[in-house]
Amino acid sequence: MMKLNGLRTVFRYRLRRLRGQILGWGIALALLGLLLVQFYDTIAAQQDQLNELIQNYPKEFIAFFGEIDDFSTPSGFLGIEFFSYMPLIVGVFSILIGSGLLVSDEESGRLDLIMAHPVSRTALFWGRWFAFNLATLAIMVITWFGLAAPAALGAMDVGWIEMALPFVSLSASLVFFGILSVLLSMLLPSRRSAAMVAGLILVAGYFLTALARINTDLEPAATLSPLYYYQGGEAMDGLNWSWIIGLLGAAAVFSVLGWWRFERRDIRVGGEGAWRRPALFSRVRMLRSRVEGGAPAPKGAAAGQ
Repeated sequence: MMKLNGLRTVFRYRLRRLRGQILGWGIALALLGLLLVQFYDTIAAQQDQLNELIQNYPKEFIAFFGEIDDFSTPSGFLGIEFFSYMPLIVGVFSILIGSGLLVSDEESGRLDLIMAHPVSRTALFWGRWFAFNLATLAIMVITWFGLAAPAALGAMDVGWIEMALPFVSLSASLVFFGILSVLLSMLLPSRRSAAMVAGLILVAGYFLTALARINTDLEPAATLSPLYYYQGGEAMDGLNWSWIIGLLGAAAVFSVLGWWRFERRDIRVGGEGAWRRPALFSRVRMLRSRVEGGAPAPKGAAAGQ
């Protein structure tokens, strides 16, 4: 019961700390969606001219936006103008929050003080884990409302549930990268290194997935990227639930591994960590310094023992 109460306290406190980012990201993206929906009326009225213009675009440029031939449809328009780059934009939030979910307090010297309170590591980890996922969901809900409300009233004529489907795919991708960042922060020496590696995976996956639309030889490599399983605006025509379950399943595995690592790692008093060099390399370096300094090497080392 004490552990459960601790989890609730950690969850409420962390969610309260994230409310500014929830409102900032959510309202900004909702306003962006509201602005784009207003443009669709003009796009629909000039469909033939735009289709002719699109045919002249370089295919390398078009590849980064998916199926641009359906630009005049609601799913094609939103897929190109909004959902195509959302994983990169909101992925910044997921990676930064995930990489610092626990390690930011550790590097600032606060985590050891927090652990001095009657709260277990399990409650601390899962309380913050739930807060992060709920914060991500809240941003998606606010953004969805900013798109769905004007879309249902304008020329786009898209239902609320239909508009929610791309956000399901987007949420799965964001949760994946956020939890991946949490796991990397438990394995790498610092928050910066964890965020850097997760960011590289995100950006490389985005470009690789886009280039695979141009060169089909890259598709086997693109299937290794999590963004290959992100549908974007295409989800409005039907969700691929196997992709959603796969991303969330991988995130669940990463969550358990991150919790297991957090339970067993030593908490730093403050500052960034460093790579632990194997004992063999340390031994070789010590022998080399002795030889260069003129000191005799240990008898066992000289004999090859």
